Amino acid sequence: MTLSGKTAAGPFAEDTLTTVINAHGALLGLTAKVTKGQTLRLKTKTSPEEQECRVIWVGPASERKTQCGIEFLKPAPKFWGISFPPADWSPSSAPVMAGSKEQKK
Repeated sequence: MTLSGKTAAGPFAEDTLTTVINAHGALLGLTAKVTKGQTLRLKTKTSPEEQECRVIWVGPASERKTQCGIEFLKPAPKFWGISFPPADWSPSSAPVMAGSKEQKK
């Protein structure tokens, strides 16, 4: 995926990978120096859709990349191309799978 925006050094576009994704955004690593509250644009290689997002967390650096949490400015539950559980889902309401430890009790 590519994250783009503007920093004090000027415009940037950086290919990056996510560490965590959810229906509201992602955690990823960047070499660009972004700040909390900054608006960026996110595009995956598999979709023509682009999402505007905001930096909500800037964490420690690891392997020359700073960990950043981003959130979508508009809801985009289908952006990642996967289905997330509904908001009212909990592990206790999940069906027990055949052969699981729960079933054997």
